[in-house]
Amino acid sequence: MSTGARPGAPGELLLPDLVGPRVTVLLCGTNPGLMSARVGHHFARPGNRFWPVLHAAGFTDRVLRPSEQGLLVDLGVGLTNLVRRCSASAAELSAGELRAGARALEETVAACSPAHVAVLGVQAYRVAFGRPRAVVGRQDEELAGATLWVLPNPSGLQAHYQLPQLAALYGELRRAAGIEPAARESEAPAPGRRGAVPQDRRATGRSGGRAVG
Repeated sequence: MSTGARPGAPGELLLPDLVGPRVTVLLCGTNPGLMSARVGHHFARPGNRFWPVLHAAGFTDRVLRPSEQGLLVDLGVGLTNLVRRCSASAAELSAGELRAGARALEETVAACSPAHVAVLGVQAYRVAFGRPRAVVGRQDEELAGATLWVLPNPSGLQAHYQLPQLAALYGELRRAAGIEPAARESEAPAPGRRGAVPQDRRATGRSGGRAVG
């Protein structure tokens, strides 16, 4: 498993892939933002909805911090990017870079053998793979033997999709991959388990336990 930023061209940082033998779903962003490359964590920019979306879709039991990205591999999720170089905006990337990124992604998928790979960004996918009419969802073609998906970019600048819609689409991928929904940390404990509030104390409203939900 690779974590942390490493040098590329002079003065440039590259964000390594986050992969491992247990990865079932490989999520592919367009390219790292400047903050992500600087701190060495994927989707690190405040306001990016990637981590809340993963939680809402059932991949994680809570909203992870970017610095906790390494936990994803144990959950069967890996991270990569179409284009390795960072930029302030994906609009700075050329069509040639995106097309080269598609070829590089195919090599990555062949090397780590996930069952599913999802490109996060329909416009980037259309350019990179030469599919100008592609739409969000599962694609008819495969990539290096993996089922290929296109999902919306979770950037906070992507106003077309709100969190519930993003969660539903990402959740569809999770279900297709056979990944069980993560138990949420905020769920109340079952009766009789440690931390459960006795019925008589709940009835009077004088519980000493913490609020749940």
